[in-house]
Amino acid sequence: MTAALLELSHVSKTFGSGRPLARRRVPAVSDVSFALQTEVAEILTIVGQSGSGKTTLARMILGLDVPTEGHIRLLGHDVSRTLGKLARRFVLGTVQPVFQNPFEAFNPLRQLDYYLFLTARHFGAADDQQHAHNSADAALRQVGLSLSEIAGRYPHELSGGQLQRAAIARALLARPKLIVADEPVSMVDASLRMSIVNLFKTLRDELGISLIYITHDLATAYYISDRILIMHEGKVVESGDARTVLAAPQHPYSRRLKEAVLVPEFSSAQSI
Repeated sequence: MTAALLELSHVSKTFGSGRPLARRRVPAVSDVSFALQTEVAEILTIVGQSGSGKTTLARMILGLDVPTEGHIRLLGHDVSRTLGKLARRFVLGTVQPVFQNPFEAFNPLRQLDYYLFLTARHFGAADDQQHAHNSADAALRQVGLSLSEIAGRYPHELSGGQLQRAAIARALLARPKLIVADEPVSMVDASLRMSIVNLFKTLRDELGISLIYITHDLATAYYISDRILIMHEGKVVESGDARTVLAAPQHPYSRRLKEAVLVPEFSSAQSI
């Protein structure tokens, strides 16, 4: 039996709050379980308002936070606890992040091609400088850019949309099987948002890369998702096929989210 690409089993995360002698435990994520399979690439969207626990969940999947309870497995390997150097390399070679603000993903004092070449060499996509150039250019072309457009340029010299595409290209150089994208279009001009959303669908369809897409926007979730998890106060309150869930949400919180969307019918979201 083939191991799941990603499997979360009863994952919880609790933080401490308050003074040392009067600390209280604050649950950020409570008893979350789901899986992504290896056989078929899919886009799983996690929806929730600020404070719902969706970003904490993403950080645990990326190995940036350790679960208080439960287990996270990548390709059958338990990565729930403290990661050594080799284990972290395995995680980053399997799952790559795309963060909300592309300007925070790069050092403003470094040229962008430096990061692309470094990533290519680090994850084995290139074994010399020329190969690194070729790999970086190939990754950039997959996201609608080219090395000639960004070579020698600093992050502030690109638009937000270009820089987010460069961040996605950098993630692709690690040859991941999964990308975790946390609000990846919220800092991008509205005119460019759908081009990046469509890019994620292309990566799924043409490269077979699965995606965990984190957002508070139900219209975009309807457009991009195969499956959806709706989180509220750290818990998954509803999950399933995206169109089925969003067409007729069952949980009161899910219904409130839908009522707050300006698009009256989710079918129209396909044209945004």
